[in-house]
Amino acid sequence: MIKTGVQFVDLYAQYLSIKTDIDEAIERVIKETSFIGGGEVKCFEEEFASHMGIKNIIACGNGTDSIEILLKALGLKTGDEVLIPAISWISSSEAVSNIGATPVFVDIEPDYFTIDEKLIESKITKNTRAIIPVHLYGQPANMPVIMQIAKKHNLYVLEDCAQAHDAEIAGKKTGTWGDCASFSFYPGKNLGAYGDAGCMATNDNELAQKCRMIANHGQLKKHEHIMEGRNSRLDGLQAAILRAKLPYLSSWTDSRIAHSNTYNALLVKSNVLVPKTRQDCKHVFHLYVIRTNNREKLMRRLSDEGIQTAIHYPKALPYLDAYKQYSYSADDFPVAYAIQDQILSLPMFAELSKNEIEYVCEMINDADY
Repeated sequence: MIKTGVQFVDLYAQYLSIKTDIDEAIERVIKETSFIGGGEVKCFEEEFASHMGIKNIIACGNGTDSIEILLKALGLKTGDEVLIPAISWISSSEAVSNIGATPVFVDIEPDYFTIDEKLIESKITKNTRAIIPVHLYGQPANMPVIMQIAKKHNLYVLEDCAQAHDAEIAGKKTGTWGDCASFSFYPGKNLGAYGDAGCMATNDNELAQKCRMIANHGQLKKHEHIMEGRNSRLDGLQAAILRAKLPYLSSWTDSRIAHSNTYNALLVKSNVLVPKTRQDCKHVFHLYVIRTNNREKLMRRLSDEGIQTAIHYPKALPYLDAYKQYSYSADDFPVAYAIQDQILSLPMFAELSKNEIEYVCEMINDADY
């Protein structure tokens, strides 16, 4: 049993495990001076598309941009409404507001933290245009049911896969169920760059072309601006780093799932609730999130032992100051309201050792909270 602390995420350990691949990728970009666009970006798009089993990957500057660009390409505008789960990172909702549409929050399922599909239809109005299911923490939302609802009401479905690289439902990857999907490659993600990075995914070639134009100043060919767009491009260095990491994603995912199983087994008699996995789904554990009614005390206990933890997220979206104009109460989203004070993310990354997990679990099991 180790007697030292445990980092929440150790990106340097990941680098050391594939140092040669990363160093060669960076050197290649510098040697070719392919810093903006170019072959590295094109190759990554093709390789990630092949990995996903989808027709089009359109690289962009970050995951937030990818949601906003997709919504704009889908034609959403002021007055339109988009359904969003009540717990997510603010990117999921602010992208909706930034294109002039209105985010409409839906409470989450207590077991899986994803949008409660049973509540979706009650939120649909004549102005509803789209649903953004967020595969939170790496747990897939109930896409088969969500797609049925979307088809019934003629709604777009944009999957937020920022935390769900390689997650699956009945063997079908998240990101391939809806009309389109957003991915983030923020450094701490399951597939992460060394800076901001993101992409859009779709089987719709026309939508892909619109997204590509929007992300690159409204042009497909230099100086031929078909529309006004924006500057949201994946740079060559990040593309090369992502290409170097992509072949390892599957094994890293296997490690995360194995770590979650170890946590589950060691915490079975503890006073915390361990995460559940939806039936017939592959949860990729971007985060390993427990629930406890004594979170602050447990966090202090773990911190005293050098164990880093985090909260994802301290406030559910409807209760952020950014949305105070709606005056939401605890009764509007009772599950999200309760869970926001209970959730705690434990250390989780592929290189985490069994000894480190055992240490974390021993401290939780022995804690007086």
